[in-house]
Formats: sequence, structure tokens, C-alpha cells
Amino acid sequence: METVDDTRLYSNRYQVTHLIARGGMAMVYRAHDTLLNRAVALKILYSELSEDPAFVERFRREAQAAANLSHPNIVPVFDWGEDEGTYFIVMELVDGTSLAEVLRHTGSVSPSRAAQIGAQVASALSFAHRAGVVHRDVKPGNILITREGQVKVTDFGIAQAVASEDHLAAAGSVMGTATYFSPEQAEGVAVDGRSDVYSLGVVLFEMVVGRPPFVGDTPVDVSSQHVHSVVPSPSEFNPDVPHDLEAIIMEALGKSPHHRYQSADELRADLVRFTAGEPVRAGSGEGTYFGADATRAVAVVSGGERTQAVPIMSGPRTDVVRRRSSRGGWVGFVVALVVVAAAAAGFAYYQHLHTGVTTMPDLLGQSVQQAKSALKADGFSVDTSYAKSKQPRDTVIGSFPKFGRKVVKGQAVTLTLSEGNTTSPVTIQSYVGLALSDAEAQINAAKLGFKINYTSNPPGSGTVIPNTVLAQSPQPGTQGQTGDTVTLTVLASGSTYPIANVIGKDVVQATVTLTNQGLVVNGVQGRTCSNTVNSGLVVATLPAAGAPVKAGSSVQLILSSGYCQVVVPGVVGDTESQATSALQAQNLQPSYSVDPTTPCPLGATQPTVTTQSVSAGGNATYGATIDLQVCEMTVPGGGTTTQG
Repeated sequence: METVDDTRLYSNRYQVTHLIARGGMAMVYRAHDTLLNRAVALKILYSELSEDPAFVERFRREAQAAANLSHPNIVPVFDWGEDEGTYFIVMELVDGTSLAEVLRHTGSVSPSRAAQIGAQVASALSFAHRAGVVHRDVKPGNILITREGQVKVTDFGIAQAVASEDHLAAAGSVMGTATYFSPEQAEGVAVDGRSDVYSLGVVLFEMVVGRPPFVGDTPVDVSSQHVHSVVPSPSEFNPDVPHDLEAIIMEALGKSPHHRYQSADELRADLVRFTAGEPVRAGSGEGTYFGADATRAVAVVSGGERTQAVPIMSGPRTDVVRRRSSRGGWVGFVVALVVVAAAAAGFAYYQHLHTGVTTMPDLLGQSVQQAKSALKADGFSVDTSYAKSKQPRDTVIGSFPKFGRKVVKGQAVTLTLSEGNTTSPVTIQSYVGLALSDAEAQINAAKLGFKINYTSNPPGSGTVIPNTVLAQSPQPGTQGQTGDTVTLTVLASGSTYPIANVIGKDVVQATVTLTNQGLVVNGVQGRTCSNTVNSGLVVATLPAAGAPVKAGSSVQLILSSGYCQVVVPGVVGDTESQATSALQAQNLQPSYSVDPTTPCPLGATQPTVTTQSVSAGGNATYGATIDLQVCEMTVPGGGTTTQG
């Protein structure tokens, strides 16, 4: 974040402090809500757009659409308004980063992490769709990930109620981000929640591959590909993408809305099944199509990641049959339908007689020659792919469709074969203390696998930071092999954890430590004396160090005003040893000198204190020196002696 020179106060309430980001329509700032004493995100429409009624209306509608959506995976809108011709929206300040930023740093994420993120986005979209709102701009930049790993969808900037009409884009253009357009959105036709399903499919593709399915020189190029080009398979770019996840992505990317998941909730359910290791629905029927004509990469369109108006594309789409308006066309359609139905019935009968439905045999552990022979004997056409495994090379380790699934004899199947034992020794490094995304990147670079163990009981006694690795197994220094799995323990979302001990640190150091913990430092509450902490340093926090808190909790600092005052004991008449003990018990230090005007009593064996620089009951600074005078001892024969 950048600090700002103009800390303007909007509506006498929202004080701008930092610039967070610049978007296609607005600037996003960190601001302080002076009324509720909390940090918020302030989205301010560009001044040149504030004079355009259409843009102002779109901005107003964003606030209305999002303000009515209360869901854990949706960034809530608190307020919206206008101040001296400037329009703004007030939102929750999400402590984290965008998925776009994650992908810029890591390139891609693991299949399991991609599915986890996608499931949370799908949950947010499903809720919005039930409320009649289609997002229409689902992209990594609008997906935020908190420090605890929770996903939140933001920026309903071009969302609309399904029942309402949109007149805000210029004639012949459509609003959105070209890279993540659905085909129907690119064509400028009416969209529903299935358009968001397609856009989320593009995001899932980019997460596991490291690039979107379609790229081009201009937004128009990309939009055209969404309409006309066959979607490439993720495994063409990353052969390590699991078959089930690939099937999910390809079903989400169906060109026709009828060939996709029919709701975001269906997509979420399949992603949850994948993360749980259960069979997924995608790919089990005939709806999933893996295009053979892969779109090859050209220069990535820079403008394709911004929300903007893009010219409407014209069809036809590769898998969409358009209806004709004439009566003759309708009759032709009916006749064609009858012919197709008859042909389909005949083919089904032929299949029943000559092939029939069967079950995909379990070929695990067989050699490729044995498996191919068995499948070809049943009339299947066989393709193969390779994956890492400790099994001998060319041993069957999987198939698509999966073993045990219903198949039709004669259809094409793909056998997954082992590459052989291609592992190599590796020393497990330490990932404790790293952000989860950094640990994931380092583990992938070491050619290891990982899984996440979410815990509500943080292990160890170190500083607990959400979305940061708290523990790992195997331990650092363990010798392993590439392909081994490292278990990372991180804090579960919504869990409590102890406030870090920042006593003795200055304000800046303490603020950094607590902010890194996902907490909000709400200034200095006051000062108090301390006999152990120097003036100006943190002596305590509210809540206290070690107290259980949740991410986003507010913490105040208490600073030391210096040493405290202590009560000086009366030591006149005490011997030196007695006076020393009494003063040191109060953390005071004695300093002795002889009082030449006061001889000690005859027969005294030790000098005693005659005066003290601070009288009994008076106050002195902790650790101060108290000056004491003792009587002068008389030596037999009339002389004096000095002791002490």
C-alpha cells in the first residue's frame, strides 16, 4: 500500500490513509471510519467518470447489489455516498491479497488448493445467484484471499439483478473482462448464473495451468476465441492436472450454457468431492468434451485483465444450434428432429445388440500390452498418457473413464501409465514460519507434494500467524524422495490464537509484529510507569499478550513513561548493613559518608546512620541512589576512625 498526501475526509467520517489499488472504474483506498473507529476499504469513482450518469449508475448499482449479499465468501458493503461530486463505496477491509497477485508470484497453484479456492468462490456465486444477482466479472483480481486462507469475492461492479435490463454499456459493446468472458457474454446476449460458472472455469484453468485457456493480442481476439475456438484441455499445458479436476474444469467451460454445470452449487459440490478424494460427477456422462485442437499461446493481452467495454462478438458458436425465425425453418427443424431421433433410436438398438453398456474393467497393475489387448478385444479404442509413479514403467496406474464406471463398448478410453521410478533423493527443508503460498511454491520447486492440516489448536510457543505454516511433517532435515508428501499445519479459519508478546519493542516494531499476526493495531491507549521497560517502549497491550483473539481483532498499545516512584524507608539509626538491606529491598542504592559533626556513642561497635538525603516516607525514582551519613567512630585514646 502507498501512503497518500491528500488524507481527505469523506462525508465527515471516512479518513483516507493509503492507496490499495487502481481499477478500471475506481481507486481503492484504506481509510479510517472515525465514527466506528475501524479500518475500511474506500472505493472512489474516478473524477472524470463522476460526470457520466451511466458510470455513476453502474457504481451505485454495485453498492446496492453487494449490500444485499451477506455471505462469508462475499466482501460486505457497509455504506455508499457522494461527497462534493465524488462517489464512493465503503467495504470491509480484507487483510490478505488477491488471487491475481498470488498467480503473479507463483504462476500456478496445486490442484487441491485450486479446488479449495474454486469451491469457496462457487459458494459465493451460488448465494448471489439465488438472490438474483449475476456477477459477470469473475476473475482473479476480484477474488481475495485472507491471511487465514478464506476466500472472498468482491467488485460486483457490473452485476445486475437477473430480472432487470442493462443499458449501461454502449451500443454494440459488452462490459466485462475479455479473458474471463463466457461465450454468451461476448455475444452480448442475456446471461444467467451459468455465465459466472464459465468464468470460474477459466479461473480454475488458469490456477492449475498458469495461463488462461485463451490469449490474444487484443481483447477482441480473446472474446472471439471464447465464441469460436475449442477449449484446450488443461493437461495439454500441465500433464500433472488430475483427470477428475480436468473433467470438472472442462464441464464448467462448456460453450453452451446447457452443456455446463447448471448452477454454481453443482460446480461447488464437484470441487468438494474432488478435494475429499471422492468420485466427481463431471465426465461421467457424455457432456464433457476434450478438444483436440488446442489453442496455442500468443502474446498475452494486457487489456484482457481489465473490466472494460468490448465489442459484441457474432456467432455461431461451435456447439450451439441457433433457431430460425421463419415458419419453414421451424418445420425443417421438426423434420430434422424426427430424423435424428429415429437415427438415435436405431443406433441405440444397434449398440444394445452389438456392443451394449458395460463396466470399465479394473486394469491396475497390468502392463500396457495386457491392458490394451483386453480393451481392444472388447472393441475399445485406447489412448495412453503418463504420470509420475513408483510403479514400474508402462504399468497401468489409472484410466479415464475410471475403473468401475459405466462405459459403452467401442468408445475411446485413456490409460494412465507409470513413468517408472523416476524419483531422486531430496532433503526436506523447513517451511515453518513461511506464508502458505511461499511454502507451496518451495515444495513444488523441490518436486514434492503437500497437504494441509487445518488446526484450531496452534502447536508450539512461537508467534502464531494465520495462513502461515505452524508445523510440518516430516521434520526439516529428513531425507526423502521427490514425490513424497509434506503435511503443513496451518490455523483453521475463525480459530483463536494468542496475541504475540511485543513488550519492550518500539511502536513500529510492535505494529509490524501484530499486523503480521492478522490483527489491527488501534493506536496507543496511554502510558504507565515501568521499572523494567525503558520510556517510550511498549509495556503492555490491550488485550494482554497471550490472550486469545481472532484475526482482525483490534489491539491497543500501552507505552512506558519511565521508571516508577518508590517509597523511601527510614534508616536513621540503622547500621550500614541494616540500611543497605532496607534500601535494596525497595530497589534503591545507598551511598555512605561520615558525618564529622556526630560522633558515635561511647562503646558503639559499628557506625549508625545519622541522616538520609530523602526523608522516610518520601518518594524516589526506582533504582535511585540515597545518600546516607553515619556517625564518626571514636578510637580509644581520643582519636576517630572512618568506617564504611
